[in-house]
Amino acid sequence: MHDLRWIRDNSDAFDAALGRRNKAPGAAQILAVDEARRAIQTALQEMQERRNGASKEIGRAMGEGRTGEVAALKEEVAALKGSLRDAEERERALSSELNELLMELPNILADDVPDGDDESANQELRRVGDPPAFDFEPREHFDLGEALGLMDFETAAKISGSRFVILKGGLARLERALAQFMLDIHTAEFGYLEVSPPLLVREETLFGVGQLPKMAEDMFKTEEGHWMIPTAEVSLVGMAMGDIIDEASLPIRYVAHTACFRSEAGASGKDTRGMVRTHQFYKVELVSLTHPDQSDAEHERMTGCAEAILQRLGLAYRVVVLASGDTGFNARRTFDIEVWLPGQGQYREISSCSNVGPFQARRMNGRFRPIGVDGSGGKDGKPGKPEFLHTLNGSGLAIGRTLIAVMENNQRADGTIAVPEVLQPYMGGVTVLGAGQPGE
Repeated sequence: MHDLRWIRDNSDAFDAALGRRNKAPGAAQILAVDEARRAIQTALQEMQERRNGASKEIGRAMGEGRTGEVAALKEEVAALKGSLRDAEERERALSSELNELLMELPNILADDVPDGDDESANQELRRVGDPPAFDFEPREHFDLGEALGLMDFETAAKISGSRFVILKGGLARLERALAQFMLDIHTAEFGYLEVSPPLLVREETLFGVGQLPKMAEDMFKTEEGHWMIPTAEVSLVGMAMGDIIDEASLPIRYVAHTACFRSEAGASGKDTRGMVRTHQFYKVELVSLTHPDQSDAEHERMTGCAEAILQRLGLAYRVVVLASGDTGFNARRTFDIEVWLPGQGQYREISSCSNVGPFQARRMNGRFRPIGVDGSGGKDGKPGKPEFLHTLNGSGLAIGRTLIAVMENNQRADGTIAVPEVLQPYMGGVTVLGAGQPGE
């Protein structure tokens, strides 16, 4: 959601910001509705004051025996009651219209986000690690997994349809090991608080965190009205909905390992083979709630936490900053981490870390109370007026895509897969995944 007062004072800058998103100017329409709404609110206040005054006059007139005035005053109060009802309905309609206009518009991008219509304008910030060299033609994950009998798309399709997968034996355990490894690092070393959140959420929550109304077609909804989360960001950010948090508690950092569900409505024809893009997948999600002054630093920190997982797994990757046309609806700025996949011979996204600024907090009314001694922090050590939090989110990492990367980067000529050393304690000491192992 956008700051309406800022739009009033900076309409040209607001339209320029929308232009960077390839959106038509919107300030004039917003301000016209806002002006009409404010005019109605002023009229309402005046009518309410007159109704209250007239009611008091009726009492005085009756007490003083001025019966002739009483009837006229009562008629005026009755007329004001009808006018107030009509004005209140009009005010509600204008407020709803204004809210819908603001809800439909994406976040304002940070100044340093590169301009460009699509991902071709994304800018690489750094590369870390060297892609492995093979003396054989590396295979993609689905060829490796099916040959080992540990990855089954055919049975999954029989059960659930396309874009599902069944993992068995060593690969199922490796998927679990990756999640445990990530959670251990993020909690023990990086200070994130582990949360096991709901996978079904209310519609209000999705509106609050900016998934609705824009992303409705990419999500699954139950007949009872709940929505299945497309990412744990929804639940974790939603925990602050309607709250006022003490500044001393910031930053708050959450991590969750959950199943996620996406319809992939906009991915027709993309990644149809394998498990790069499925309807159900697992992800370790990072969320931070911060003071506005700290959100940029927190963005760098969060990205570094996600990078650390890839570094410890020995996977080559690069970090890019997304261009204006490729940045998601909620984000001010997004860093994508792309891991090297030998089977595809290219880098593929494995994490997006985004600074959302106050955009979600304004939509869901998530605030903090400053505790400083001057400026926005109040006076004489007293708490200041509540301000909107800044929220950040990032994958730390997507489990399925990390599994793909581990498989493809650690494959051997005979089709077996070496288990990275850091994962072996989570695998009961197993060092190689191959066909016919116990439990497979």
